[in-house]
Amino acid sequence: METLLIYLLVGAFAGLIAGLLGVGGGLIIVPVLVFVFQGQGVDSSVIVHLAIGTSLATIVVTSISSMRAHHRHGAVQWPVFRRLVPGIVVGALVGAVIADLLPTKAMRWWFGIFELVVAAQIGFNIMAAPHRQLPGAFGTNFTGAVIGAVSAALGIGGGTLTTPFLVWCNISLRQAVATSSACGLPIAVAGAAGFIATGWNETGLPAWSSGYVYWPAFAGISIASLLSARLGAKLTHIIPAATLRRFFSLFLAILGVRMLIG
Repeated sequence: METLLIYLLVGAFAGLIAGLLGVGGGLIIVPVLVFVFQGQGVDSSVIVHLAIGTSLATIVVTSISSMRAHHRHGAVQWPVFRRLVPGIVVGALVGAVIADLLPTKAMRWWFGIFELVVAAQIGFNIMAAPHRQLPGAFGTNFTGAVIGAVSAALGIGGGTLTTPFLVWCNISLRQAVATSSACGLPIAVAGAAGFIATGWNETGLPAWSSGYVYWPAFAGISIASLLSARLGAKLTHIIPAATLRRFFSLFLAILGVRMLIG
């Protein structure tokens, strides 16, 4: 019961932040799950992979909810989504395979450094300026593959990568965020499937796991994050945006450093 409560709290906080700032919860869920799994005595050789795979599974649920909300407002650019998806799916599967080949320490460093970069981007409000149009078929497939591979290997929905790319391609920020939320679904589905497959015969995994996805954590986090995301969306109209950015960037920086020092 105590462990389930922890998962519910993790999901509630991740959903709240996602609703407040429009970012995926993977940046929070992965490091917090690493700490929780350590406390549960999970084999250290699989902790980070289990956290990432479980995070991707939860994003399947949350991205569907987010995508539907953006679609109701007509903000998702479906032609752009369809052009990116093939590369995203292939990239996410490749990212899961690459992650499986990396040891836990390398995965911690990989995630920690990325989290510090995102913390700096949010803290200083760095956003790509529009410079060009969306590239052709090869360019969009290649970009989608890179986004999918990096996102799956980190256990995130890809918003920190997809949104700046779409803004750089002269798509408005509102439409870029909405389309990015839709792209999170194929990243999460393909990535979670890849982590289940690559971890299927892995030893040291806890009971109720399918490969690198731990279902009790998935259930608690998914339920709580769906409920709290609505509250976060309402609070965006109350709390100043600058205050939110400073708080979240500092929190991400702390999590990033904690991942790096182990």
